[in-house]
Amino acid sequence: MSQPTSRSALILIVIAQFLGTSLWFAGNAVIPEISKILGEPELTASITTAVQFGFISGTLVFAILSIPDRFPPNKVFFCSSLLAAFFNLGITLLPLHLSSLLIGRFLVGFFLAGIYPVGMKIAADYFQKGLGSALGFLVGALVLGTAFPHLIRALDLQFSWKFIFWTTSALACLGGILISWKVPDGPFRKASPKFDWGVIPRISKLPALKGAASGYFGHMWELYTFWAFVPALVAYFSSQPTQTAFNAYLSFAIIGVGAISCGIGGLISVKKGSKTVALFSLVGSGICCLFLWILPNSPDFLWIGFLLIWGMLVTADSPQFSTLVAQATPSEYKGTALTLVNCFGFSLTILSIQFAQFLQKWLEVTQVLSLLFLGPAVGLLLFKIFKNKKEALSPSLPAS
Repeated sequence: MSQPTSRSALILIVIAQFLGTSLWFAGNAVIPEISKILGEPELTASITTAVQFGFISGTLVFAILSIPDRFPPNKVFFCSSLLAAFFNLGITLLPLHLSSLLIGRFLVGFFLAGIYPVGMKIAADYFQKGLGSALGFLVGALVLGTAFPHLIRALDLQFSWKFIFWTTSALACLGGILISWKVPDGPFRKASPKFDWGVIPRISKLPALKGAASGYFGHMWELYTFWAFVPALVAYFSSQPTQTAFNAYLSFAIIGVGAISCGIGGLISVKKGSKTVALFSLVGSGICCLFLWILPNSPDFLWIGFLLIWGMLVTADSPQFSTLVAQATPSEYKGTALTLVNCFGFSLTILSIQFAQFLQKWLEVTQVLSLLFLGPAVGLLLFKIFKNKKEALSPSLPAS
């Protein structure tokens, strides 16, 4: 297989990443129809949580076994895409029950662990310089996929719920084949020679890695809870039901605009550095949380503009913190580090979402989401603490 240029490899990785991660929210796009079939009034939290738990479990297993570093990452991506597509398709082949649906979505999430963080690992193998820009486009593809179900709802397309699962499974297979056939090992890949139980404890001692991970965790505490409550926020400000087309279109725009900011932030990082972009975005999104206290009863143009700006800031730091994680880790362990940080970051999203739902019993949605500033605040504080710790000029593992 001929070696593609870094630019052509990035284009292929971005396309494959979008195709593979289309599985992530396929269940969310057909919740109304499935809810009617099962007689379950509200499945959003259950379906979303099943995928998140699957992804967390998958990333933990992949990280402990160092799978992205010990095996060719394009083959890991390929196998994971096929397995995720298989379990996604299986939901349509078995009699539809809530238990089989949630198990299927859990398994889809499990093998997404071999798609999303492994896609970032492949990109890191092609870029030593400009990694922030590359990951900006990769994460942007995920953000666009996250927003996509809202667009489907807005368009009110009369597709069978099975068609959505069939289509996303086919797209995931195509993405896996694309990576397997067209994107070989990158020029900067260093394979980890063997399984080593001590890798995770040793890389966890790297101050730069701990700082980057802390910033990422603060970002994740805010991100998915914001996304989950965007329809409720729009309904609150517009005084319209969450099911309206207006709500769905605007929710798509507020989440989807983050794909643009990820790309722009990546381009800026080439000149200003990933740390500058990440911290600016983290501070900005934290300030947006606090602005919710004074925003209610504002004109439409003001709150819509504000939510679009927040939608940009809340995502732009994600690829840059991932870049900092990769840069802080020796080449042969980048995949393990990225996967492990994803694992803990997505674990925090479940806690944050559940905490927000709990507070809604007593507080307005704006008051609940304003408290999300705690994530960016703590993440920024820990980032600064670890930054001040003495560290080597180039990343190396502490002795075991």
